Amino acid sequence: MYKTAIFDLDGTLLDTLGDLTDASNHICAQNGWPTFTEEQIRHMVGNGNPKLVERFTPESVRTPERLGESLEQFMAYYDAHKMDRTAPYPGVPEALTALRAAGVKTAVFSNKADTFCPSLVGHYFGDVFDIVRGKRDGVPAKPDPAGVHALMRELGASAADTVYVGDSDVDVLTGHNAGLAVCGVTWGFRGREELARAGAELLADSAEELTALLLG
Repeated sequence: MYKTAIFDLDGTLLDTLGDLTDASNHICAQNGWPTFTEEQIRHMVGNGNPKLVERFTPESVRTPERLGESLEQFMAYYDAHKMDRTAPYPGVPEALTALRAAGVKTAVFSNKADTFCPSLVGHYFGDVFDIVRGKRDGVPAKPDPAGVHALMRELGASAADTVYVGDSDVDVLTGHNAGLAVCGVTWGFRGREELARAGAELLADSAEELTALLLG
């Protein structure tokens, strides 16, 4: 049984793909750029909001000024629409409740901008998490382990009994860079093959299986 579980947010706890796609396409349409399907955006997310904006911005106009303006537009639109289509994955709220009932400390560590994370997590999950942390200025984005290490110090957690839970190779790298075991969730944005290839020690196909793996 793990004593601490640190979770990614997008694609792990919440299905945010629809709202991320809508926000991305809103900015693209405003600027007369090509728009994207959800399947295309699925493979653009995971490295933070600035990187998503860079990826959907046409290469020919990717100047620092243009990227900065597009990021501001994206952040404003997404903030206003971040709960339009977002929802928890099936069974996830119940799994989190079960982990807390078993005495497991839980936290969120995401590459999503920190300004969005507390409101999203609070809206969908209440106060079930000990700490909720997104991407902050001065802290490197995942897969750099610095943010995870800082969060673990706040929790008083040790690497030996902490697991990182996520849905992408970025999450697997993050956990491993931090010296943690990783449980990949196959219901998210990237799927079983990517998680297995990246070396996740555990794989969960449902929230119920996730609970069993972490408490086993």
